[in-house]
Amino acid sequence: MMTRRSALRQTALFTAACAVAAAVPRALQAQAPAAAAPTGPFKLPPLPYAFDALEPHIDARTMEIHHDRHHAAYVNNLNKAVAGHPRLEKLSIDQIVRNLEDVPDNIRPAVRNNGGGHYNHSLFWQMMKKGGGGEPKGTLAAAMNKQFGTFSGFKEELTGAAMRVFGSGWAWLVADDNDLKIVSTPNQDSPLTRGQIPLLGIDVWEHAYYLKYQNKRPDYIAAFYNVINWDFVAERFAQRKA
Repeated sequence: MMTRRSALRQTALFTAACAVAAAVPRALQAQAPAAAAPTGPFKLPPLPYAFDALEPHIDARTMEIHHDRHHAAYVNNLNKAVAGHPRLEKLSIDQIVRNLEDVPDNIRPAVRNNGGGHYNHSLFWQMMKKGGGGEPKGTLAAAMNKQFGTFSGFKEELTGAAMRVFGSGWAWLVADDNDLKIVSTPNQDSPLTRGQIPLLGIDVWEHAYYLKYQNKRPDYIAAFYNVINWDFVAERFAQRKA
């Protein structure tokens, strides 16, 4: 027969065992290695700043997941799609996205989605910076004022395009021949496929903002203007005909 002392001792041991069991997954999670680097011709570019560099406008955890998981997945899946296609493996991501019609039919959807995701995000990280925001200057500012009237007019058009994206996609400022335009693309499609040069893009997939802003896309879009790297955008504008 179990005595009261024995019962209390077993209860204590059981409680301790449960505590240890609960702690093990957390410990394993803390020690889990980072995702393996993509293997293949395409590589995940490093984030050009710390995960928390864009705080408080874009939170560190979102940046970490967005770069290390989402972008890495696009690169991995692109490498899988082009494996066994030596011609594609030798091309740059710009060349592939610009000429999707040259990609074999059986892998074109995968290359379009993942190649577009890789290309778009590789630009996106550079379009933002710590201490960014403000307004463009020089020839870019003059061209934007000519097209949109004022910087406020530009913001209104870009914000409207970003808000009208149904589901997942992007809103862009692009160079189209000699004109500046605001366009949107669904999913991971890129203006480059249309012959347009993306100068600035805002990612409105939910994974880009949901941890901080939940379903408040307007708040995320407003915050984005505080981190724009106008130097990078101006550089792309200057080189648009190169």
